[in-house]
Amino acid sequence: MTRRALRENIFRILFRVEFNTIEEMKEQIDFSVCDIQDISDDDRDYIIDKTNNIISLIDEIDDIIKGVSEGWRLERIGKAELAILRLAVYEMKYDADVPFKVAINEAVELSKIYCNEDAKGFINGVLAKVEE
Repeated sequence: MTRRALRENIFRILFRVEFNTIEEMKEQIDFSVCDIQDISDDDRDYIIDKTNNIISLIDEIDDIIKGVSEGWRLERIGKAELAILRLAVYEMKYDADVPFKVAINEAVELSKIYCNEDAKGFINGVLAKVEE
């Protein structure tokens, strides 16, 4: 599975955070990973580990997003956009294997698929401030 496909699967799971409690997310992760076709054990472990890491740091990640998204409360940010931002901020701040530019670019690409046309500019702008 490509890095982009792994990232997209993590995004899909993170999207569920807004609809479930943190405690329920373990079941959601297990359910989601079982639903992925033709996945290797390594890819499955990668998705589970990275998703759990993001969820464990969600309060810190949200604080970073709040700090750079001037005039936007988290409740106002679309759920897909928020999941994309959480994934990208995690990659930028906590995942040394992902360069900042790659995290930003991949977030913008996800927004083109899952969000409205205006989201890519918003996501790019927020993440550019995280990079500073």
